[in-house]
This record gives sequence, C-alpha cells and structure tokens, in this order.
Amino acid sequence: MKKRTAEILTKLDEVYTTEYKCYLDHDEAWQLLIATILSAQCTDARVNIVTKDLFVKYPTIESFANADLKELEKDIHSTGFYHNKAKNIIGCCKMLHEQYHDEVPSDIDALTALPGVGRKTANVIRGNIFHEPSVVVDTHVKRISKKLGFTKEDDPVKVEYDLMKELPEDHWILYNIQIITFGRQICFAQRPKCEECFLTEYCSYYKEKQKNSRKKKTER
Repeated sequence: MKKRTAEILTKLDEVYTTEYKCYLDHDEAWQLLIATILSAQCTDARVNIVTKDLFVKYPTIESFANADLKELEKDIHSTGFYHNKAKNIIGCCKMLHEQYHDEVPSDIDALTALPGVGRKTANVIRGNIFHEPSVVVDTHVKRISKKLGFTKEDDPVKVEYDLMKELPEDHWILYNIQIITFGRQICFAQRPKCEECFLTEYCSYYKEKQKNSRKKKTER
C-alpha cells in the first residue's frame, strides 16, 4: 500500500473509527436488498421512513413477489423513480422466491442477474451481509475518490476496480462507510467545508482552490 494511501486511511480511521455500520435499516438480507434498490437517487433517511411501514405490510420475499404493481408504486412513491423500482422489486423477489428458495445469493454474478441489482447494490449485500471484501461505489465515493487521486474515472465499475487496486481489502467496505459520512458532514458536492476538512493536503480540489485564490490576489 502506498504511503499516501495509508496516511489517508489512517486519518479516516481516527476520525470515523473502524466500526462497520449500515445506514439502511434492515433485519434480513432481502430487506437490505430492497432498501438498497429503493436508495437509488434517494436519501437513506427517506428510504428508512418508507421501509419502516413497507416491511410490515410485506413481511416476506413471497409477499413482495405477489405484490400488486400499482399498489407497491404508491407505497414507495416518495423514494422517486417508483415505476421502475416497483417493477424491479417484484421481479427480484419473484426470482429469489422461485430460484433461490427465499435466500439471497452471495455470488456477484447471481446478484447482478436479479432485476434492479447492479454492482453497487450487489456489493452492498456482499460486504454488509456476507462480509465479502467488496468496494461499493456510490456518488460520494466516486466524487471524493477523484479528489483524493484514487481514480480519474467517472464510470462506477472502473472506479470500483481502481479502488480495489488502491485500497487494502480490509478497507473496501469500511472506506465506503467512512466516505459516506465524510461526504455528508464535510465534503459536500456543493460548497464543501474545506476549512473543517482533515484531508486537504491530499485533495486536488483544495489545491486548485488555493492556487486560484493566490492567482486572484496577485492579479489585484
């Protein structure tokens, strides 16, 4: 592992600890799968509000598999993109019920074959449920990893492979957890709190910002 990478990970560990935590409420693997499908273009807080009642109304994989499409759309309406999400949840649960006997598979190819499940969702399940070393690339991870110089890519799959090369396996899921917190508390997409940031010495955005600030001063 590069010295620079080790320093960044050490700082993240010191500030956010190495505790594993999932921001989506769930008791079962299939509940996390559905919650992650719902979290696309939606906040975890909103998803947790919706799933609190949703998992009472639909307490099993089979109940989701047999759900009425229009009714499920109403149930998840506030998470956005509810047409596709409802269709995918029903399709995903039908496949889990019929092919996997209500068990969520751990294999990446089996997971991504489920309707509505891409690599990000699959890796959330693999990392949080099965504790398989997995890199989860969400909007925070993609954006901040570029600032930290871990990747130059925009495609999430390419970012995932860059991070797999850059980070030690014991930090693959942990990095995602830490960066989500970092992105929500300090490194906002709009107006990041650079004055509160503990990673500015590694950040290309901050260095560019400082450079532009110095340039403006000399031009006055």
